[in-house]
Amino acid sequence: MTDVTVIHVGEGKEPYYAAAESEYIKRLGAYCRYRTVMIKEERIDDEASDALIGKALSKEAEAIKRAIPQGSYIIALCVEGKQLSSQGLSELIGRVTLSKPITYIIGSSHGLDGSIKALADCKLSFSLMTFPHRLMRVILAEQTYRAFTILAGKNYHK
Repeated sequence: MTDVTVIHVGEGKEPYYAAAESEYIKRLGAYCRYRTVMIKEERIDDEASDALIGKALSKEAEAIKRAIPQGSYIIALCVEGKQLSSQGLSELIGRVTLSKPITYIIGSSHGLDGSIKALADCKLSFSLMTFPHRLMRVILAEQTYRAFTILAGKNYHK
């Protein structure tokens, strides 16, 4: 069974997001071992300088790198990434999971350090719009579930 890891920076408190994500994680159990790893977000002022933001992202990046399972195919979620349809994500997952586990990385409210983007095998964008990070975890779990159901020929995708 395939391993899928989601490394995310920061933790949300909204119980409705947690409930939605949990539902998709439960459903994913039929297709993969799906786990999430929380990295502490570095707290900085909203008005912080680019230098302070860079320092925080660099510190988060070091923790992210330590959490990446060895040998995984790394997918960084970032605005400059490639946009895929649900079918396209399914095809990517189908190709990758033949030989490697998958690790998705969701950055903090300031994004991801360049070193993480450089490390990624794929940079993926779900939209040109900005979503709350906690909601993005729900969307990611749902789309991963959808991708696995497409691979399995199930009707959920329709």
